Amino acid sequence: MKVSIIGAGSTTFSISLVKDLCLTPNLEGSTVSFMDVNRERLDAVHELCRRYADEMGVKLKLEKTLNRRESLSDADFVINTALVVGHGGYREGWSIGFKHGYRFGGSYHVMHDEGFWINFYQLRLFDSIANDMLDVCPDAWYIKLANPVLAGTTYIGRKYGKLKFIGLCHGFGGVYHIADVLGLDRNRLEYQIPGVNHFIWLTHFFHEDKDAYPLLDKWIEGEAPKYWLKCPPSDDIGPKAVDLYKRFGVFPIGDTCTPGGGSWPWWYHVDDETERRWKEDPKGWWRWVLEPSQRDDFLEIVKVAEEPSAKVTEAFPAEKSGESMIPLVESIACDIPRTFTVNVINSSGDLVPGVPRDFEVEVPALVNGKGIHGLRTEPLPRPLVQYILRDRVAPVEIELEAYENWSRERLLDLIMMDPWTRSEGQAKGLLEDMLAMRGHEEMRRHYR
Repeated sequence: MKVSIIGAGSTTFSISLVKDLCLTPNLEGSTVSFMDVNRERLDAVHELCRRYADEMGVKLKLEKTLNRRESLSDADFVINTALVVGHGGYREGWSIGFKHGYRFGGSYHVMHDEGFWINFYQLRLFDSIANDMLDVCPDAWYIKLANPVLAGTTYIGRKYGKLKFIGLCHGFGGVYHIADVLGLDRNRLEYQIPGVNHFIWLTHFFHEDKDAYPLLDKWIEGEAPKYWLKCPPSDDIGPKAVDLYKRFGVFPIGDTCTPGGGSWPWWYHVDDETERRWKEDPKGWWRWVLEPSQRDDFLEIVKVAEEPSAKVTEAFPAEKSGESMIPLVESIACDIPRTFTVNVINSSGDLVPGVPRDFEVEVPALVNGKGIHGLRTEPLPRPLVQYILRDRVAPVEIELEAYENWSRERLLDLIMMDPWTRSEGQAKGLLEDMLAMRGHEEMRRHYR
């Protein structure tokens, strides 16, 4: 088996993948091709992963290349983790957003890591990878971890019907955070968390075949206030998440209401005082991007990679990452039936009732040697379906229409839908400044 990692310089994903491969005996002997356009990152990650496999005593063939088509040659699985603009692209665009009066909180296409100026380059990348795969390795599975998962899965799923493709996001793992806080055994959980990416809700929550929602209710009434005194701001089971649960009757999971998913909805973020009342701090959550000196995982990777005597397995202990990439690959390659949470097109129209037939949904899926088969879920509460249609489906449809039709006018319509837009002049000023960013000539030409 050969796995091609596009954007292998994304250090966290690459080391997690190789760790999980080393801990999966069925996949020993596999080839992993690391591909990135940044040679320094590529060399450091390859060296680190090679030493990790050696220390673990696991036979893996690890390759590296700057050439994507070379990496794709004979691949069985292609995993895309690439971010074209880098975190510097976030900062540059967000600074323009702040200048024009935009703020974090429900701003999916401006003050978010899936802003339209980021998604433009990601969609270009998705197109080029899909076309290369159909030419070089048409039978390979394309597993897309790179953002935007929502718009990207919708776009690729519609355009490349012959491609074996899914999107993955680890946001559903927020259910394990709830389990840990409640003292429940993760291995005895049964759950369903349907919706669309970054907007998923816990509709079924069982532990040892018993409804676990009463345990969550008891924790909220008794233990939650003490937890909130010590948890970080914007916690995924903080006061805001609990208030949404009380409002809609199902619990928001993972990045549904955290800064990682756009901090929906806007009304908890109308000003700094409101955010403090709800123990929300999106700017603090994104400090590692806004202030790069706060965190640099790559420097840590280089430090270990450049020290020959350092034990890689001490820096990165031999324990499974909890990511679903390698278990999913194992299920397909070795025909081991398992259920995973995946992002696919709502092709039948009933995987998540109420979401359009050709739009992305995040659902449980049965995975085995025959492929990936999305499972139908019970309907979400009607108000949540209505919010999905307004806040997730409608903006993505406008963004994709703008992208596919080279339309600056539709891009302006997208900005006008943002909750922080107060006038057409404000939206136009933001758009012009975004398109004028240095190094964005390709985007300016596209939205002519």
